[in-house]
Amino acid sequence: MEMNGIAHIQITVNDFERCVSFYEKLFAFFEMKVIFSTPDFYYGVGSRTGLAVSRAAPEHRDARFAQRRIGLHHICFRAREREDVDRVHDFLRSIGATIVHPPEDGSWAPGYYSVLFEDPDGIRLEVNHVPGQGNLAPGIELPKRAYP
Repeated sequence: MEMNGIAHIQITVNDFERCVSFYEKLFAFFEMKVIFSTPDFYYGVGSRTGLAVSRAAPEHRDARFAQRRIGLHHICFRAREREDVDRVHDFLRSIGATIVHPPEDGSWAPGYYSVLFEDPDGIRLEVNHVPGQGNLAPGIELPKRAYP
């Protein structure tokens, strides 16, 4: 059975209000429609993508996101054009987002270009552009190295 992509990703955050403020801006920039907004849950969809943000349970509120801990490493949104990555970078700078690396070329696929940033809780997000289907193309040989 071939899947039709990922329906949604849900992340859990400590500083829910600050993170929702960040994701409100990001979703608006990405032209994502907010489907649910409650005191503990925020969910937007657009471009065949769903992202939910939920409040951490009280017993986990002192924890901080760690990229190398078991669980989520990062989320990557795929842009339609290389220039969109630069536009995202400019937008992130305008809202004071933490940028881990500005737009740069990568070796993950021919033409790979991306910006890496963090939400207020330090969860890493990326926007990339890969011409054509990139690694999503049938029969493509993936790079033989571990992801940093």
